[in-house]
Amino acid sequence: MGLFDIFKKKKEEPVIKPEEKEIEAVGWQAIEKEFLRVYPGQDNPKHYGTLIKWVLGGKDPLDGISIYDGGSYWHFVSFGQTEIYEKETDTPDISGYGYELTFKLKKDEYEDEEAEIRNVCGILQMIARLTFTKGEIFQPFEFLYTGQTTGIDAKQKSNLTGFITVKDPTVETIDTPNGRVEFLELIGMTDAELKTLSNVGSVMEIYKKLGSDITDYHRQSIV
Repeated sequence: MGLFDIFKKKKEEPVIKPEEKEIEAVGWQAIEKEFLRVYPGQDNPKHYGTLIKWVLGGKDPLDGISIYDGGSYWHFVSFGQTEIYEKETDTPDISGYGYELTFKLKKDEYEDEEAEIRNVCGILQMIARLTFTKGEIFQPFEFLYTGQTTGIDAKQKSNLTGFITVKDPTVETIDTPNGRVEFLELIGMTDAELKTLSNVGSVMEIYKKLGSDITDYHRQSIV
């Protein structure tokens, strides 16, 4: 079973006490501000929120994922690997795990674009789950390879079967009231490409050779 096979598988009004104060999502707002800098006017991007939060026993660690329109691609960003609400950790300079996940999916004439978008959201949740449950912290210029041969797309037909990570070149590292937040981008790679990788240098080299950080499900291998 491959890494991505994991995915195949009247209310009462709340009583708010006068002394309770509303929690401000300062980290969340800082992330949105940075993406609005890059995509001005997109105040209401497509968004997929988590129904049951992780802290309440839900299975998805990310509170939400927003998708911005980059023209020729969709730009995904996660909310939840950093401290998007109040400061909770003892590291004042770093917010949560220090980074949020991003992904750029090339627009194409997909049979079901909504399914592809939801599939990417599922992948981001799965990778975040590795961090929350196993302590896997990812850095730029790493690779995610499990040996699976099915595609990372919704129909599992793409040649792309895994990922490399890079610092997202489109957005800047930001300082929030809860600490620094970086944006770690996933880029889809073929099985053959992943088999050539062994260290940071090899990932940097193939990223340079690829020449783009936009994931294209229909591209051929470059090795």
